[in-house]
Amino acid sequence: MNVIRLAVCIGAASALAGCTTDNQLARAAPAASSSSHSIVTDSLYVARVEAIARRRGIGVTWVNPPVKRLDTAKN
Repeated sequence: MNVIRLAVCIGAASALAGCTTDNQLARAAPAASSSSHSIVTDSLYVARVEAIARRRGIGVTWVNPPVKRLDTAKN
């Protein structure tokens, strides 16, 4: 019976601990987007990786393709 009590106490403590986490990042305001930058797919890197994969007989499916930031500010 003590084992069951211990298991119930540990389960309750775990559930309560999960509810009381304080995540400052979740409440933080999103960063202001800068209009002087543009984010685009890094096509040169994608081409290199796909060429190497093709030579090795491997198919590549990009789930999150690599990106790079371009400066679009006019001087």
